[in-house]
Amino acid sequence: MTFRKPWASPLFPFSWRDLALTAAIFSCAVALCFFLQNAGVIEGFAPPVFVLAVLLISRLTTGYLFGLIATVLGMVCVNFVFTYPYWAFNLSLSGYPLTFFTLLMVSLITCTLTAQAKRQAQLLAESEREKMRANLLRSVSHDIRTPLTSIVGSTSAVLENPGLSDLEQRELLENAREEAQWLIRVVENLLSITRMGDTQARIFKEPEPAEEVLGAAAQKFRRRFPQVNVTVSAPEELLMVPMDPILIEQVLANLLENAAVHGKAANISLLLEAEENAARITVRDDGGGIPKAELDNLFDGRFKSRRVSDGDGKRNMGLGLSVCRAIVLAHGGSITAKNLPRGAELSFRLPTAVQEVPV
Repeated sequence: MTFRKPWASPLFPFSWRDLALTAAIFSCAVALCFFLQNAGVIEGFAPPVFVLAVLLISRLTTGYLFGLIATVLGMVCVNFVFTYPYWAFNLSLSGYPLTFFTLLMVSLITCTLTAQAKRQAQLLAESEREKMRANLLRSVSHDIRTPLTSIVGSTSAVLENPGLSDLEQRELLENAREEAQWLIRVVENLLSITRMGDTQARIFKEPEPAEEVLGAAAQKFRRRFPQVNVTVSAPEELLMVPMDPILIEQVLANLLENAAVHGKAANISLLLEAEENAARITVRDDGGGIPKAELDNLFDGRFKSRRVSDGDGKRNMGLGLSVCRAIVLAHGGSITAKNLPRGAELSFRLPTAVQEVPV
């Protein structure tokens, strides 16, 4: 926890973590000097030890405060404790000004470089978050527009063709209802993903039977893609995984749809495996695979299939593979992709123990 005193500035922030770290490093330096002194090492060992201590403290703490404190205390120890006459100040020593200047410069330069590096890392992280948000908007724009077009088309057909039979009207209205329900899930999931950027928000996870989540996703996929054969494989022992089932089901729906539409797969295997403190879920297909040039960018929103106009004329890539990655990472997991001799394999790993995930 870092807090500011009324007199403090961004250059001199105070935190208990930095204080404890400074005390630990400085104590180690003092203990090492006492050890060298008792071992009979010749004079002059103290300055290099405290230069190293100041360097570490300046590098590992925030701002200039603790680096400067370590510089002053280091000079006190060098002059008062570890330089003859011991336990007495002698400001007339020939090397004293040089040692003090060295410690001060080490502290200032290291603190400055550390602050710049942290600032650059912060800017890079902010840039990556903005890129992910932009990729999210691009990936869902088509997915939201397409079902809306389908809803308008179905309802218009019912309104403009009074001669349709009851069965035809029912099919059109059921299609519109299915698309509307899917849009509701998309909006709810988008709101959940948006909340991942709020440091006060956490995904609400409860232990869920993973096999049931896989089965539900496979069943919904079969209704939309009856021409694709989907098999579900799970261990005999019930595997409970802390998750938000709606979000994980959306990840599965997106991976399955990607295999069918973009991979042109005729057969898809959905596998659940138990690993040490984790569960691995794999989507394996016999389609055309993933272009090698696209593998590295598959989950960052830059992947664009060359076959985007195919499929059932409805939704394209669900929430997008970049959003799948965001959901899995928010669960504390990881997601990977690779090509097989025939087809591709996308899998993600979820921890089986409840844990807090920083987002």
